Amino acid sequence: MLRQAWRWSAFRDTRAGTARSAAASFLAADGPRRSSAGPTRGFEDIPHSLRGRSQLLQQPQSVSASYLSPSVFLSMASGSSNPPSPHPKHTNRLANERSPYLLQHAHNPVDWYPWGHEAFEKAKKEDKPIFLSVGYSTCHWCHVMERESFKDEEIGKILSDNFVCIKLDREERPDVDKVYMTFVQATSGGGGWPMSVWLTPDLRPFIGGTYFPPRDQGRRPGFKTVLMRIIEQWQNNRATLESSGEKIIDALKKGTTITANPGESPPLAPDVANRCFQQLVHSYEEEYGGFKDAPKFPSPVNLMFLMSYWSMNCSTSEGVEALQMALHTLRMMALGGIHDHIAQGFHRYSTDSSWHVPHFEKMLYDQAQLAVAYISAFQVSGEQFYADVAKDILLYVSRDLSDKSGGFYSAEDADSVPAPGGLEKREGAFCVWTASEVRELLPDVVEGAVGAATLADVFMHHYGVKEQGNVAAEQDPHGELQGKNVLIVRYSAELTAAHFGITVEKFNELMTSARGRMAEVRQIRPRPHLDTKMLASWNGLMLSAFARVGAVLGNEVLLERAVQAGNFLKEHLWDPHQQNMLRSCYGGDQMEVQQISPPICGFLDDYAFVVCGLLDLYEATFQTEWLRWAEELQARQDALFWDNQGGGYFCSEPSDAAVLLRLKEDQDGAEPSANSVSASNLLRLSHYTGKQEWLQKSQQLLAAFSDRLTSIPIALPEMVRALMAQHYTLKQIVICGQKEASDTAGLLAAVNSLFSPFKVVMHTDGNPESFLCQRLPALSSMTQLDGAATAYVCQDLTCSLPVTEPQELRRLLLDGATAQEAL
Repeated sequence: MLRQAWRWSAFRDTRAGTARSAAASFLAADGPRRSSAGPTRGFEDIPHSLRGRSQLLQQPQSVSASYLSPSVFLSMASGSSNPPSPHPKHTNRLANERSPYLLQHAHNPVDWYPWGHEAFEKAKKEDKPIFLSVGYSTCHWCHVMERESFKDEEIGKILSDNFVCIKLDREERPDVDKVYMTFVQATSGGGGWPMSVWLTPDLRPFIGGTYFPPRDQGRRPGFKTVLMRIIEQWQNNRATLESSGEKIIDALKKGTTITANPGESPPLAPDVANRCFQQLVHSYEEEYGGFKDAPKFPSPVNLMFLMSYWSMNCSTSEGVEALQMALHTLRMMALGGIHDHIAQGFHRYSTDSSWHVPHFEKMLYDQAQLAVAYISAFQVSGEQFYADVAKDILLYVSRDLSDKSGGFYSAEDADSVPAPGGLEKREGAFCVWTASEVRELLPDVVEGAVGAATLADVFMHHYGVKEQGNVAAEQDPHGELQGKNVLIVRYSAELTAAHFGITVEKFNELMTSARGRMAEVRQIRPRPHLDTKMLASWNGLMLSAFARVGAVLGNEVLLERAVQAGNFLKEHLWDPHQQNMLRSCYGGDQMEVQQISPPICGFLDDYAFVVCGLLDLYEATFQTEWLRWAEELQARQDALFWDNQGGGYFCSEPSDAAVLLRLKEDQDGAEPSANSVSASNLLRLSHYTGKQEWLQKSQQLLAAFSDRLTSIPIALPEMVRALMAQHYTLKQIVICGQKEASDTAGLLAAVNSLFSPFKVVMHTDGNPESFLCQRLPALSSMTQLDGAATAYVCQDLTCSLPVTEPQELRRLLLDGATAQEAL
């Protein structure tokens, strides 16, 4: 919890510390600081653990993606969700919203308001405190708190009579969420969603927490008791509450400041990278991979750093260890229950250390980052296993998270009803199996198998299916998975085939058939809620995934889907008149794209992630329209969010007075920090455009985060990668040739066959009036040799001799990597 520890230390000695003791008096100091619900949904700690490695799995099988077809990759999700009751007893203002999360609360007996001036004015006019409830539509414990408290008539009346109640979708308004989550973390020692915060009418927080049970549990007060205590204190001790709110905000403003001193340079990259690696080693869990014991998150930012660290240190023991950590983690995740072996994609995190029993929601940002991590592992290792997993993820996204407009939906819920007509949702119901279901579905006797084994016998042995279920009681505190099985690969294809006396080829055919049958059954089960909100930032991440996987595999279907995503972003989430990105749009009831009025303007991560996606799309297709738009968006990002005094970017622009803190995200967590991504974007764009101001901005940004990078680089592994790129300087790989020609494609394929994280790839056809030649006149002097597509590799103002053969280019890049390591 390094980040939390730092944040509290920044102001623990100030008078704002009284807010923490005040919170304890309200929320029972002897109770747990974090939600009693178990692991905080969506919140990640800095990992720390170390264990020994298991040798259980020998030569694990590849994840089969052989059945993937272009039509499947371009199919779109239905966008269906669970309809509300036809005659609800209560309806509040949230019924007019488009956010799926807000709509889930539209029929609570609570007088909910969306975040906005109407609610603020009501609080001031009636002189009432505000109750702010923050969550997102696929948050399991948000559903629990709604069911237990917000649907309760008595609690609803207490809330409506005594507070102005505001519901906020954290995915729509990450700026507001960050402000109050910073407060909750600082005053309670933990955080997560649902987040519950009480504010003064001028939006100053004075008490905060996460999930509350509806009624008292032992010495821990329930939500009703907390509400009554706050009402009593507001009436009798208001001045103290207001004063503590003012003090804590003032302290947070000072404690969260991130700035560079005048003339400060970024820290030394090799030192920072080595420290980051060592911190990850100490938190690494050796037996199953990943970081810390449980709950265990995928943490793709850590994996991408480890592979990048290896690329610069591949001949050292540290580099080899870094690569092993990344590849082992990726393999064990793919074999585990966190990976959906039937319907593809990855669940949010594992509740145990072996990646077996997940929290079943599926988030778009996880799929995007993991697809890139797996295709990078394929480039590094050459193992088809990793490429198959990357394709597997994109199959899921294409089928279940894609809108016909080309956009991507945000998430699928963890909860669903177990059978048609059911009323009570259960976590994982859509994904789990009983042994009897498997036996009934796969009764065929396998020809030639030992003991007349059936297909079910083979499947159950390989995927760990047990008659009594395979979920331990400690992984199922509410009994929702009793007697159920979460599929997990227990043996390699070779071991399972040998166990049943069949060939590996026969085994693979059998498993493909079995998974196909089970997928058909899954399709007729009641589906979990689908959040059809489409966010610019997460769509930018997924744009990168389709572009990069498509480029590495030379898959035109994936590249076509990437172009479709780029067009969606420009058509639906870019306002050409105001020159602004928009945060979100929504899948309508008739599958049309809808927008709210006024739309939510984009935040820093919307710009940064889309710019990164556009640069990746340019490098995959050589279509300069994407590079042109990336340049335009970066200039707009600078104008809106750049801190001219301290360097780096604020998360939101300063025009909204209702956002009390201007924060700079200082952690690469479930998503990379937008500042981390921007540091790389600026460096890449400086090479594409020749603009030295963007190189300088990248350096200033890294200097602003020097303290974090120096002391706790494990909190910013993506930014450490940007720092490494600055130190080692980017290779410029220039391919001269006709864009659609096969020899040009051959050279590009050679580039994409290697994991080379610190490079830019550009194309020129010799036209001096082209977009790139106008910005980089030196490109005009680079010509084709004897009419063949030709590649130049440049670095530090020096270019190699031109090459025309893909293998020559590959060898040149490999030799260059070895030379770079010696720096």
